[in-house]
Amino acid sequence: MNRPHPPAPRSIQAVFFDIGETLINEGEIYGRWADWLGVPRHTFLTKLGAILAAGGSHQDLFEYFRPGFDLEAEQKRRAAAGVPNGFGPDDLYPDARACLAALREQGLYVGIAGNQPVEAAEQMEALGLDADVIGISDVWGVQKPATEFFERCAQIADVLPDRVLYVGDRIDNDMRPAVAFGMRAAFLRRGPWGHIQQDDETLAECLFVLDDLEDLPALVARHNAP
Repeated sequence: MNRPHPPAPRSIQAVFFDIGETLINEGEIYGRWADWLGVPRHTFLTKLGAILAAGGSHQDLFEYFRPGFDLEAEQKRRAAAGVPNGFGPDDLYPDARACLAALREQGLYVGIAGNQPVEAAEQMEALGLDADVIGISDVWGVQKPATEFFERCAQIADVLPDRVLYVGDRIDNDMRPAVAFGMRAAFLRRGPWGHIQQDDETLAECLFVLDDLEDLPALVARHNAP
């Protein structure tokens, strides 16, 4: 008697998403910092782009406009002044919620994991997204691009690294280290880093290159089809 072969395991079993400029639009966050520092918003964001193009970081942006900038101290001053910090429902990209829900409907493990302060854990939970886990670097005690960050994602999902798809907007922090660890990667071309950083070699190693999250569930389903 011939018995049917068991179904082959799906190529992608877990999908993890970065937070900033992947799920969360950080435009208003940077805008509030510009207001706090007394810099016109368009000037602040233009300088951010120039610094990123030169290989700098957002910390260099603060230092440029206020030498000796102390992020922790300024955050405390802003909190005392009643200035909102972090993100909320209005900052969620409109394609994020449906994308996560559609991937869960496919039976995939869906995670959110990014470089964020401790407070972001509660802020992400409050959004009520359809995810199995929310990983915050300052809670985990490890930040991207460290290999241990991506290893933590695979361990939590309890799947092999090559069955994990990591979705992010940065080549340096997301794509390169995810691929180096043996994960699949999906590059999301949005936000300052997504439009400024260029690396054709790394992009060629990505499973998907996206302009938004709308088509990702269908792409994953097609990739996993027998």
